[in-house]
Amino acid sequence: MFSTFFTNKIIIMETRAKAFFKEADKKFNLAKEELFKPSEDLVTFSVCKNSQFAVENYLKGFLAKNDVKIDLAETIDSLYKKCINIDNNFKNINFSVIACKNKEISSRYCSEINAVNACFDVADAIDTYLKKIKAI
Repeated sequence: MFSTFFTNKIIIMETRAKAFFKEADKKFNLAKEELFKPSEDLVTFSVCKNSQFAVENYLKGFLAKNDVKIDLAETIDSLYKKCINIDNNFKNINFSVIACKNKEISSRYCSEINAVNACFDVADAIDTYLKKIKAI
């Protein structure tokens, strides 16, 4: 009985993590496609929002994979801190460049190309790290 419960819990955690990772990959790829358009066609808002959602979902996927409770009102910063508690190597990813990390994801931080690039770079760094440790 305990074995079945434990097995079911692992399956649920893995399924939830995969869903977050799938959404993160989708958003990251949308940001990447937009970012590599010619500058006259670039929509910074799209790159920023998709990068933010990718960051958020990568972090949630990592936490779900490690069976950590995720609250509805989590910010990128609170998710990041939970990830550090599990894996201290997350400190090597520079989250200080994300202006909105302590707030609900908001478009008001998505107007300057430097902010957009910074958020995209963080999403890219998380994606690379998670692949390196075989979390995704």
